[in-house]
Amino acid sequence: MFDTVEEKKFLLKQLVKRDFTNKYKESVLGIIWSFLNPLCVMIIFTVIFSVLFSQRIHNFPVYFLTGRLVYDFFVAATSGAMNSIRNNRGILTKIFVPRYVFAVSSICYEFINFLISFVILFGVMFVTGQEFHLMIVASIIPVIFIIIMIFGVGLILAVLNTYFSDVGHFYSIFTLLLMYASALFYPMEIVPADIQIIFTLNPLYIAITCLRDTMMYNTFPDISSLMYLAVSSIMFFGVGFLLFRIHEKKLVLRL
Repeated sequence: MFDTVEEKKFLLKQLVKRDFTNKYKESVLGIIWSFLNPLCVMIIFTVIFSVLFSQRIHNFPVYFLTGRLVYDFFVAATSGAMNSIRNNRGILTKIFVPRYVFAVSSICYEFINFLISFVILFGVMFVTGQEFHLMIVASIIPVIFIIIMIFGVGLILAVLNTYFSDVGHFYSIFTLLLMYASALFYPMEIVPADIQIIFTLNPLYIAITCLRDTMMYNTFPDISSLMYLAVSSIMFFGVGFLLFRIHEKKLVLRL
């Protein structure tokens, strides 16, 4: 069952549709929350931190929202992939379904939310007077690498969380640390020089910086940063792909 490409595509579409239905079926505002959530978070952080960093950060709302969208996409997509096997144990233990499809569907669902959130970003850019320029088109480059990295990390977490249920708890702590290590709402200049090296080793921070370059500063991302992001993303994807292939047939036995 689900052996052909068409059948797998059909299953993937149904799973993504199911995720949207389950999330918004009891909500009055429904999909509007995909717009409201990043907007409300941006307003709160702007009110709190723009006073502190307004002299250091040009257009704080866009600066923060650009980083927050990437961070939220990464955390939500990898967390969804991490829980995809356990959350679908009812299906996996009854019929043969490609295991990776569930992780992929979770990531695709969050990617759609990510694209929706860009509407808010462009709206905030317009309201705050941020210049729109052709370099924005180059933002697709870091976004592609972010997606590749998410697939890799998501597959790794899907395997680990199936074997060890505590992984989810540790990951929630890790993502909290990751938020502060990605400079979402403060400038890098306030970080001591000897600690900044830690940030430059964080692929998510590099991805956010590259996206800010294209969205805010009308500059093409630093080539060395893009190369580091590309290599890191491909490495994560390679490890995740191999790990999942090795353990794919064993995962159902652990449910």
